Amino acid sequence: MRIFAGIPLAAAVIDELSAISVRLRTSADGLRWSAPESWHITLQFLGNTGQEQYECTVARLGEMRSPSVPIQLEGLGLFERAGVFFAGVSLTPELLSLQQRVTAATALCGFIPETRPYHPHVTLARTKGKARTHGLHELKSRIHRQPAFTTFVAEELVLYESVTRPTGALYEVRERFPLATASTWG
Repeated sequence: MRIFAGIPLAAAVIDELSAISVRLRTSADGLRWSAPESWHITLQFLGNTGQEQYECTVARLGEMRSPSVPIQLEGLGLFERAGVFFAGVSLTPELLSLQQRVTAATALCGFIPETRPYHPHVTLARTKGKARTHGLHELKSRIHRQPAFTTFVAEELVLYESVTRPTGALYEVRERFPLATASTWG
């Protein structure tokens, strides 16, 4: 199974992103838009995992202690090379600490952390086929102002399984791990 650790979004943020997607989407944009139920903030992509490594990951993440994390989405942007339209996420010290705790915990199960800097975001759309730049540039021209998003507090991290389908990936929740509230964090 292909798995990753991530943060689910608050309902208010999903509503805000849904409104943006509806406003910006066109039938001719050549993009594959992500479904709202698939939106999340990836902490670490783990990839193909056997049963033993999966059980190790569940145990290590279950032992991990971390406070809840305030999350603030930033403006809309593009990863042109990868063909991705996204909503950026503010990289706060709290979010970076959580991401580092996750990678330290999964390293005990044989996962190797990314060498690239962590760039939290929510993927809203991807290009299809070879029309990468045209669809993204067309989309960029429709963004006239950056939206403001509701701040929320991440109170759990989730271990997702990525199931690939012809229509795109489907993300199924495999495990949930609560983050401590400020009053229980010691």
